[in-house]
Amino acid sequence: MLFNSYVFLFAFLPVTLIGFFMLGRRHQTLAAAWLAAASLVFYGWWDHRYIPLLLASICLNYLCSTRLLVAEPGRTGRKLWLGLAIAANLALLAYYKYAGFFVSSLNELAGTSYVIGTIVLPIGISFFTFTQIAFLVDTYQGKVRESRFIHYLLFVTYFPHLIAGPVLHHKEMMPQFGDARNYTPLAANFSVGLTIFTIGLAKKVLIADNLAPYANALFNAPGEPGMLLAWGGVLSFAFQLYFDFSGYSDMAIGLSRMFGIRLPLNFDSPYKARNIVEFWRCWHMTLSRFLRDYLYIPLGGNRTGKARRYFNLMATMVLGGLWHGAGWTFVIWGFLHGAYLVANHAWAALAARAGLGQGGAAGRVLATAITFVAVCVAWVFFRAADLATALSILKGMAGLFGAAMPELVADKLGPLKDVLAQLGMRFQAGGATVFVETWAWVLGAAFIAFSLPNAQEITRRFAPALDFGGLAPERDGRLARLLAWRATRGWALALGLLAVLSALSLNRPTDFLYFQF
Repeated sequence: MLFNSYVFLFAFLPVTLIGFFMLGRRHQTLAAAWLAAASLVFYGWWDHRYIPLLLASICLNYLCSTRLLVAEPGRTGRKLWLGLAIAANLALLAYYKYAGFFVSSLNELAGTSYVIGTIVLPIGISFFTFTQIAFLVDTYQGKVRESRFIHYLLFVTYFPHLIAGPVLHHKEMMPQFGDARNYTPLAANFSVGLTIFTIGLAKKVLIADNLAPYANALFNAPGEPGMLLAWGGVLSFAFQLYFDFSGYSDMAIGLSRMFGIRLPLNFDSPYKARNIVEFWRCWHMTLSRFLRDYLYIPLGGNRTGKARRYFNLMATMVLGGLWHGAGWTFVIWGFLHGAYLVANHAWAALAARAGLGQGGAAGRVLATAITFVAVCVAWVFFRAADLATALSILKGMAGLFGAAMPELVADKLGPLKDVLAQLGMRFQAGGATVFVETWAWVLGAAFIAFSLPNAQEITRRFAPALDFGGLAPERDGRLARLLAWRATRGWALALGLLAVLSALSLNRPTDFLYFQF
């Protein structure tokens, strides 16, 4: 079931809300059970065959957590229980997500012909697996005190986050499930929640879905693309993914707020980042936190010398790339981001020793542009179906296949056409409409992403999400204050119009891109 579908908006959500608050008046445990059951229905809407798998995973992890809670600290049995539980979770994930990749890679390397049957990836398996691993580790470390099964079931299955995150910590969610105040409907929660949800829905159906055809046109059949064509397709995908994931994150936060539950912030205008470290503090923030807390730091973090720190960064990002998908393109994507992070830390250390500043406004703009271009280069591997496709597109971006423009578009440029011709620009017949549409959508999306405040900044006054990272102070500027949300007729009219336009675009709802991970 999609957030951006009529059945969700006009059937599932109203029924779930009404049932939750009606039961919450009398019995909070029943209300929590209702919400957990509704979440299972939401999950089963995709493929009911995997509900037993999800429930088995939840029950086994809960049993292991209870063993960790009652076992005496320091006993070797606790460490054994933790190891077995984590191994079981990773084995489940490895089978469904990576078995085919490993077998095909082995066949290519060793010349074997092993065959593995078709494996259908259970939707959301990466998210509910990582969520439960974090819970087990926190239980082992003595950070968990909650032991009610209903609250644990709801913690894992809670439908606003189940399919595509955020990756949750028990300390953020389970205390909220036990708070009696969250079982009473509040007008403030509905007004802020609907505002955030509507903004997210508009990002998805009005921007991301309209960018998709131009990205698909390049990545599905790249050939030998000219520079403008290659960059147009790559930027279309970069902004498609940005508004798709940002839209989902906003919708999840908004939906959850209607139930009185605050989800952690997961997306904070990452394309405005001035370096790759800041980018990862703002992109998929809860996954970045998970990788830091449960992989990078256990590997030694930055406590074991510069060389080991760089190795830990590379290992963390390569594994993060594999988390996103089973393929060499994802490995390379993770490797690139690891290399970016190493270069960023090395440059920061060098700049600090040399006493170099940020270079003022021009330096900040240049830093943001360099970071964005580096991210876009990596997105090519993230989106491409194979290495050949990725390399072809990168060659096009570098101008190795030349640069071409529709002649009809060039004619509109007047004397500039002659200048472009002298620089080596080729002019071709046809394709003017697609060319103009592609770059119009790219430039419009870029203006929104780089110039306008995000949903969190607009509604910051009302704290719509758990903000564990904090917004960059410089982003809380005049425009964010001017567009700050208030319960006024103007905002109601604007959001109503946005909701109507979005609803009219739901005739063919599309999946969110992060559902495949």
